[in-house]
Amino acid sequence: MARRAWVAATLVAALALTGCTQVVSGSGRSERPDVTKVAGLDITTGESGAKPGVADADLQVEGGDGGEMDRLAINTLADVEEYWTEQLPARFDKEFQPVKRLVSYDSNGKGVDICRTNTAGVANAFYCSLDDSIAWDRGELLPMLDDAFGPMSVVTVLAHEMGHAIQYKLGDVGGINQATPSIIKEQQADCYAGNFFRWVAEGKSKHFRISTGPGLNQVLATMFFIRDAAGTSAEKQGAHGSAFDRVAAFQFGFAGDPTRCAQIDEAEIKARITQQKFDSKDQDTGQGKGNLKVDDQKSLDLLEESLKEAYKQSGATPPSLSDSGADCPDVSETSPASYCPATNSISIDLPDLVKIGTPPKRGQKGGIGDFAAFAEVASRFALSIQKATGYGLEGPAAGLRTACLTGAWAGTTTQTGARLRLSSGDLDEAVAELLADKSLIAADVNGTVVPSGFARVEAFRDGFYQGSGLCTRKYSG
Repeated sequence: MARRAWVAATLVAALALTGCTQVVSGSGRSERPDVTKVAGLDITTGESGAKPGVADADLQVEGGDGGEMDRLAINTLADVEEYWTEQLPARFDKEFQPVKRLVSYDSNGKGVDICRTNTAGVANAFYCSLDDSIAWDRGELLPMLDDAFGPMSVVTVLAHEMGHAIQYKLGDVGGINQATPSIIKEQQADCYAGNFFRWVAEGKSKHFRISTGPGLNQVLATMFFIRDAAGTSAEKQGAHGSAFDRVAAFQFGFAGDPTRCAQIDEAEIKARITQQKFDSKDQDTGQGKGNLKVDDQKSLDLLEESLKEAYKQSGATPPSLSDSGADCPDVSETSPASYCPATNSISIDLPDLVKIGTPPKRGQKGGIGDFAAFAEVASRFALSIQKATGYGLEGPAAGLRTACLTGAWAGTTTQTGARLRLSSGDLDEAVAELLADKSLIAADVNGTVVPSGFARVEAFRDGFYQGSGLCTRKYSG
């Protein structure tokens, strides 16, 4: 951070990560939400996955083995086809034609030729416009997703691939052609997947059900898992998007209808996408590109400076920061940072902060990265601003305001001249923290977390794009 850089982290033991970049503009809804709902739906905590007692779908599949993964894939595609059979005529005045080929293969077995590619060793799922086919790896990819995130992660990936089929079938109506950059195609497909999951959440799917609390959290975690690597340019051929950007596209689809997804074009991508290459300031410190020690005093000083600058227009007296614990009888202590309203002070537990701020080594469990750690401190700073300006500090509205105001602080670190600047991968660390069960970024003064990860991420994104003024208007409670 003393080098004017923030984090780039690796997170889970898995695929590639993605990054973040400067954002010049953005768009979002400003109407006041019901904090007990997710995009207008009640927050639910029931079972997610296959509905019990429902017969498997009967679709023609090449190469299948009739096993659990194939049954999951077939039931998914049958329901997704039903959804688009309804939506394409209603939204685009076009009849839906099912994809011509469904192909199952085992990447650990003998390869088969699909879409000019041999599948040996290819752990993937994909749509091919050459023969209008969807293929999936039942041997490695689908079981890995199911084990890591549950069956709805498989549904997520295949709904995304059907999104590409929809693009092909819509053509110019959907704003897509052969020359369209891959980042636009991928963001649209994520959005179309969000459309389908809204339909599932409304109870309309024959084979699947999903809760809007833990269930959607797992879906968003899947989006995090399949993000681009930190430092990958959005202009690269094959770019899909950072976790921050992919989750945003999915949420646009969940909250809107397919016509919203078709509106994702080059202009929106340029205004919204945060993914960028590492720049020359993102030095490798031995902890990962751009990732610095969170217990370094210079880093903590820069953090405090950036927070004071971000919220100076509020006129509030900034809280004091200390790494020595202090009793605060009126609220519960939170870690790694705790805000005490009575003394307007923040106490920081440096060992816990270091745990969160240290990115894991590949293949191992660990923390997240320095941006996640410092965003948790920023969230407690945001509580002091709320207290000074007359807002309550307890309950879900306070939690969402806190997430939004923390996002607003993150947005100021993209501005020219900021001494503390966002680096590629930082916003993905925020997504990882916001989807954690004990997310402090979206917690009230006592550490009570907003139950919906979907709502947490949306509130943070609101603040990042539109600043603190929106946070107090939209999440006033």
